[in-house]
Amino acid sequence: QVQLVESGGGLVQAGGSLRLSCAASGSILRTNVMGWYRQAPGKQRELVADITSGGNANYADSVKGRFTVSRDSGKNTVYLQMTSLKPEDTAVYYCNVHLLTTTLIARMYWGQGTQVTVSL
Repeated sequence: QVQLVESGGGLVQAGGSLRLSCAASGSILRTNVMGWYRQAPGKQRELVADITSGGNANYADSVKGRFTVSRDSGKNTVYLQMTSLKPEDTAVYYCNVHLLTTTLIARMYWGQGTQVTVSL
Protein backbone atom coordinates (compact mmCIF):
# COMPACT_ATOMS: atom_id res chain seq x y z
CA GLN A 1 0.00 0.00 0.00
CA VAL A 2 3.04 2.25 -0.45
CA GLN A 3 3.38 4.33 -3.58
CA LEU A 4 6.27 6.41 -4.87
CA VAL A 5 5.46 9.20 -7.30
CA GLU A 6 8.26 10.93 -9.19
CA SER A 7 8.07 14.26 -10.93
CA GLY A 8 10.29 16.94 -12.41
CA GLY A 9 11.86 15.24 -15.39
CA GLY A 10 11.93 16.77 -18.81
CA LEU A 11 13.99 18.19 -21.63
CA VAL A 12 16.64 20.78 -20.88
CA GLN A 13 19.61 22.25 -22.70
CA ALA A 14 23.16 21.59 -21.58
CA GLY A 15 24.05 23.83 -18.69
CA GLY A 16 20.48 24.00 -17.47
CA SER A 17 18.85 22.79 -14.29
CA LEU A 18 16.09 20.48 -13.19
CA ARG A 19 14.72 19.42 -9.83
CA LEU A 20 13.35 15.93 -9.35
CA SER A 21 10.95 15.06 -6.58
CA CYS A 22 9.86 11.72 -5.21
CA ALA A 23 7.07 11.46 -2.66
CA ALA A 24 6.30 8.26 -0.82
CA SER A 25 2.82 7.78 0.55
CA GLY A 26 0.82 5.08 2.24
CA SER A 27 1.34 2.99 5.33
CA ILE A 28 4.75 4.38 6.23
CA LEU A 29 6.12 4.55 9.73
CA ARG A 30 9.55 5.90 8.80
CA THR A 31 11.74 6.35 5.75
CA ASN A 32 15.38 5.42 5.99
CA VAL A 33 17.83 5.80 3.11
CA MET A 34 16.31 7.62 0.13
CA GLY A 35 18.06 8.16 -3.16
CA TRP A 36 18.23 8.33 -6.91
CA TYR A 37 19.49 5.91 -9.53
CA ARG A 38 19.67 6.38 -13.27
CA GLN A 39 19.88 4.15 -16.29
CA ALA A 40 20.73 5.09 -19.84
CA PRO A 41 20.21 2.80 -22.85
CA GLY A 42 23.03 0.28 -23.08
CA LYS A 43 24.38 1.15 -19.65
CA GLN A 44 23.97 -0.39 -16.24
CA ARG A 45 21.92 1.23 -13.52
CA GLU A 46 24.04 3.46 -11.33
CA LEU A 47 23.59 5.21 -8.04
CA VAL A 48 23.42 8.97 -8.50
CA ALA A 49 22.95 10.10 -4.92
CA ASP A 50 21.38 9.01 -1.68
CA ILE A 51 20.78 10.44 1.75
CA THR A 52 20.31 8.87 5.15
CA SER A 53 17.67 9.76 7.69
CA GLY A 54 20.40 11.68 9.51
CA GLY A 55 21.14 13.81 6.46
CA ASN A 56 24.39 12.22 5.32
CA ALA A 57 24.59 12.36 1.52
CA ASN A 58 26.56 10.27 -0.95
CA TYR A 59 27.17 11.12 -4.61
CA ALA A 60 28.53 9.47 -7.69
CA ASP A 61 31.81 11.04 -8.76
CA SER A 62 30.27 12.09 -12.06
CA VAL A 63 27.73 14.38 -10.37
CA LYS A 64 29.65 15.74 -7.40
CA GLY A 65 29.54 19.50 -7.30
CA ARG A 66 26.60 19.64 -9.70
CA PHE A 67 23.79 17.70 -8.02
CA THR A 68 22.37 18.05 -4.53
CA VAL A 69 20.16 15.50 -2.81
CA SER A 70 17.91 16.58 0.02
CA ARG A 71 14.91 15.29 1.89
CA ASP A 72 11.86 16.30 3.83
CA SER A 73 11.29 13.36 6.12
CA GLY A 74 8.03 14.82 7.42
CA LYS A 75 6.65 14.64 3.88
CA ASN A 76 8.47 11.39 3.03
CA THR A 77 9.94 13.18 0.04
CA VAL A 78 13.40 13.18 -1.51
CA TYR A 79 14.67 15.73 -4.01
CA LEU A 80 17.47 15.88 -6.53
CA GLN A 81 18.54 19.36 -7.58
CA MET A 82 20.50 19.03 -10.81
CA THR A 83 22.53 21.92 -12.15
CA SER A 84 25.08 22.32 -14.94
CA LEU A 85 23.46 19.42 -16.73
CA LYS A 86 25.42 17.59 -19.41
CA PRO A 87 24.24 15.39 -22.29
CA GLU A 88 25.74 12.40 -20.49
CA ASP A 89 23.23 12.97 -17.68
CA THR A 90 20.48 11.85 -20.06
CA ALA A 91 18.79 8.81 -18.54
CA VAL A 92 15.71 7.53 -16.80
CA TYR A 93 15.98 8.51 -13.16
CA TYR A 94 14.49 6.21 -10.55
CA CYS A 95 13.69 7.08 -6.98
CA ASN A 96 14.64 4.45 -4.42
CA VAL A 97 13.34 4.44 -0.86
CA HIS A 98 14.02 2.15 2.07
CA LEU A 99 11.30 2.40 4.65
CA LEU A 100 9.59 0.83 7.61
CA THR A 101 5.89 0.19 7.19
CA THR A 102 3.34 0.81 9.89
CA THR A 103 3.32 -2.94 10.42
CA LEU A 104 7.05 -2.76 11.21
CA ILE A 105 8.25 -4.39 8.01
CA ALA A 106 11.37 -3.07 6.32
CA ARG A 107 10.92 -2.76 2.58
CA MET A 108 12.47 -1.11 -0.44
CA TYR A 109 10.48 0.58 -3.19
CA TRP A 110 11.25 1.97 -6.63
CA GLY A 111 9.60 4.90 -8.31
CA GLN A 112 8.17 4.61 -11.80
CA GLY A 113 11.06 6.49 -13.37
CA THR A 114 11.21 9.91 -14.95
CA GLN A 115 13.02 10.78 -18.17
CA VAL A 116 15.71 13.44 -18.11
CA THR A 117 17.01 14.49 -21.50
CA VAL A 118 19.83 17.00 -21.86
CA SER A 119 20.34 18.37 -25.34
CA LEU A 120 23.31 20.17 -26.81
